[in-house]
Amino acid sequence: MNEDWLVDRFGRRHTYLRISLTDRCNLRCTYCMPAEGLNWQPAQNQLTNDELLRIARVFVDAGVTRIRLTGGEPTLRSGLENLIAELSSLPGLQTLAMTTNGLTLAEKASVYKLLGLNGINISVDSLQPERYFAITRRDEFQKVMAGIDAALTAGFETLKINVVVMVGVNDDEVLSFVDRFKDVPINVRFIEFMPFKGNGWSDTNLVPYRQLKAQIEEFYTLRPLVRDPSAVAKDFAIKGHVGTVSFITSMTDSFCATCNRIRLTSDGSIKSCLFFNHEIRIRDFMRAGASDADLREKIREALLLKPEAHGIPEELAQSDNRSMIQIGG
Repeated sequence: MNEDWLVDRFGRRHTYLRISLTDRCNLRCTYCMPAEGLNWQPAQNQLTNDELLRIARVFVDAGVTRIRLTGGEPTLRSGLENLIAELSSLPGLQTLAMTTNGLTLAEKASVYKLLGLNGINISVDSLQPERYFAITRRDEFQKVMAGIDAALTAGFETLKINVVVMVGVNDDEVLSFVDRFKDVPINVRFIEFMPFKGNGWSDTNLVPYRQLKAQIEEFYTLRPLVRDPSAVAKDFAIKGHVGTVSFITSMTDSFCATCNRIRLTSDGSIKSCLFFNHEIRIRDFMRAGASDADLREKIREALLLKPEAHGIPEELAQSDNRSMIQIGG
């Protein structure tokens, strides 16, 4: 299959599809969801499983090799296990991963692994139960820790912990995360706080990655790891540790020039950039009888609109973009 329609105006080839399975979540994280909550999409606005699989198949046939399932919280999606099995069997797909809050993993990690899920990212922003409750507005810390243990036992190819670091919230726990997972094959990813509608972002609560890295280097020697050119993270090994650390530097050292990601929202829009508020509605087009060739043209349209780079954080904080939970992480 000719892959040219997956290349944007700046020569970036898109081989990584992020699929949001739902806009719903069983946590209420302060940096992700507006304090006043959201109006959830009605069921008829969400892509059906068959529609989702059809779009995924179009992408993979064209050269997408990696899919990540996101949300909201993807484990809330009805029929998730069948979706994992169907997606993992797509010819040409090399990696199927999922980002989750980990609340169901104690019971389901081994099942997801057997069905074909290769990797899991677990979002946990504090190792202190009381602070975890303050951030997520839910008392679920012990479930998350049990989920991490279950994911380790299941033996995923990659297992990562996502930590959004915020001034005065959890920036004093960087070394705690490094030490907690030093003896297990987990990659801890420290993520710069990103601006979205209603999440209270300002430059005063952003912790730049260089500051995070410097905190760790006061005590440990970091060794850069070889990265894929399109990787979003700066990855490091630590001398004497099994675990590794990474930094997601979206705000202070963007990776737009090598971006290979495209997003499908749970309500059926193609979004070429996380921070670009323009979307191409593919759901209604598909329901009106579009062929696979028609779908490719719509996806191509979205890619041709993709900007060369996102704006500065202060501009993003004022944009009319959807909230993170509505887009998909």
